[in-house]
Amino acid sequence: MGVTAVFVLPLLLLGISGLLFIYQEVSRLWSKSAVQNKVVVITDAVSALGKECARVFHTGGARLVLCAKNWEGLESLYDTLVSVADPRKTFTPKLVLLDLADISCVQDVAKEILDCYGCVDILINNASVKVQAPAHKISLELDKKIMDANYFGPITLTKALLPNMISRRTGQIVLVNNIQGKFGIPFRTAYAASKHAVLGFFDCLRAEVEEYDVVISTISPTFIRSHPGQGNWDASIWKFFFRKLTYGVHPVEVAEEVMRIVRRKKQEVFMANPVPKAAVYLRTLLPEVFFAVVACGVKEKLNVPEDS
Repeated sequence: MGVTAVFVLPLLLLGISGLLFIYQEVSRLWSKSAVQNKVVVITDAVSALGKECARVFHTGGARLVLCAKNWEGLESLYDTLVSVADPRKTFTPKLVLLDLADISCVQDVAKEILDCYGCVDILINNASVKVQAPAHKISLELDKKIMDANYFGPITLTKALLPNMISRRTGQIVLVNNIQGKFGIPFRTAYAASKHAVLGFFDCLRAEVEEYDVVISTISPTFIRSHPGQGNWDASIWKFFFRKLTYGVHPVEVAEEVMRIVRRKKQEVFMANPVPKAAVYLRTLLPEVFFAVVACGVKEKLNVPEDS
């Protein structure tokens, strides 16, 4: 019996390894076929996540339209992509200047994209502007700027490209949102409000365009880190309660998940470890407990003593 186990166990491990390898290869080829020759628009392509999405979709053979408000950043990303890709299997990315906070230019950008390719198959709404401060210290002008960049900008671009998808009865729109579209946390009032608003818009839109075979997908990670290993929360209760809000998820993880969303046409993905996921349900089922934990975290962070 013991001798048999000595031979069987290595064979079993070898077989499992082989199956995993085959699964990964099939998954990789499937992902590539899902986006090959597709026109893919990525906003804020020069961000940490935007760059990884550009890399993944460029490798998959997509016709990329890379949008950002920083032309030097776009050129640098372009050079990086074309230097490592096989020109026989990929397309030259198109670069477009786009500042989603400037709503007046969005329609012209959408027209430029459609004039170039005639259609858009996949739109990845990735652009976002963040702000961290107490609500009473944020000016109304800044509140409006955050809403323009995080809400009005994405929905304006979506509305400009959507009729083309509806007329062709195909297309997919991916919203890269945030956990703060699910519940708010302190010192993020303007940001959380914009994320709630944009998630509500795309949840409604999903039902409206289903009959036209247009897929609306949302992905809500906790916090996408641009510098691995760095956190910005000092209060210990926050580190315990929202662990990945402190350390975040790596842009590579999110980009690969975006590819899976496109391939499988998923409607909603929430990227977080179990504690933030539980917080979403706690906010719904036991709001008093959730609010108490949040308030406790604020007091600890600000070092505010309890009232006697």
